[in-house]
Amino acid sequence: MGFRMGIVGLPNVGKSTLFNALTRTAAAQAANFPFCTIEPNVGDVAVPDARLDTLAGIAQSKQIIPARMTFVDIAGLVKGASKGEGLGNQFLANIREVDAIAHVLRCFEDGDVTHVEGRVDPVADAEVIETELMLADLESVEKRRAGLVRKLKGGDKEAAQQERLLAAAQAMLEDGKPARLVEVDDEDRKAWKNLQLLTAKKILYVCNVDEGSAAEGNEHSAKVAEMAAAQGAGHVIISAQIEEEISQLDAEEAEMFLAEMGLEEAGLDRLIRAGYDLLHLETYFTVGPKEARAWTIREGTRAPQAAGVIHGDFEKGFIRAETIAYDDYIAGNGEQGAKEAGKMRAEGKTYVVQDGDVMHFLFNT
Repeated sequence: MGFRMGIVGLPNVGKSTLFNALTRTAAAQAANFPFCTIEPNVGDVAVPDARLDTLAGIAQSKQIIPARMTFVDIAGLVKGASKGEGLGNQFLANIREVDAIAHVLRCFEDGDVTHVEGRVDPVADAEVIETELMLADLESVEKRRAGLVRKLKGGDKEAAQQERLLAAAQAMLEDGKPARLVEVDDEDRKAWKNLQLLTAKKILYVCNVDEGSAAEGNEHSAKVAEMAAAQGAGHVIISAQIEEEISQLDAEEAEMFLAEMGLEEAGLDRLIRAGYDLLHLETYFTVGPKEARAWTIREGTRAPQAAGVIHGDFEKGFIRAETIAYDDYIAGNGEQGAKEAGKMRAEGKTYVVQDGDVMHFLFNT
């Protein structure tokens, strides 16, 4: 499975520039005026993972297929979006379709780039977006609860569950807090997710800083880090300007450029890793002479469900998974060496897949 991350923010904070750089395209027109991104632009990017290249080298795989991550660049939000201001209705509809939200916050000073609110205050910008999402959620919750009255009178169990969850969400929202702070039991998680509340989605704050602050951040990004820590959210420091420059270079040139800037890796790598951490994702591999491939799963996924990511038939007819830990595969210089060292394990239906596992599934057709 891959996952979709919606890139949101006030107009002119650099989110379309970042999207262009991350997806290596010019699909999103970056311009110094609000609403230059009207339709959500979608771009798939490969998830960088050095382990995949190492495995492919050992197995002499003809093809390398990395995991994918989808970025969705969504129209700029303004105050009043929950009431349809600007492109609010489109924004709110598009954001429901993503797994997580990356709030791009302007953490740079530049008199040539207009700020829609006339000031540079990333914490205030984040509050504008959060408030609009909470207002939209509150309106949605109130309408849904009103629509459940008839079913509740009829004793509908599913409606009763929805009513209980919606009531909890409404209480949290009316207290000025996002729905993601509601404590949800395991048996309610599916129903909770189906409510598609905007503020129930996990948040990653992206601090867009100037080139000189890309390595250590600045006073603006420090305030965002403090806010993120208080909320239990993630944050990452990126210079959209640097990422745009890197996107025009080949791999060797990009590495030299990053070194000159005092950066160990590109912002894309940091953003994806932060996204994986945010959604508790991990990677397992399938490796052979034809291809080496990375697969994304959630932490805690059992072997049959991991097999199902490849094909539903693999999960239905699952027998066992021949499994080698990544380090053991490397130490054995491949599958045969690991097998001879007694490092290949036959795992059954209850096995919880570990990050980096190299797996081969046996199943009934």
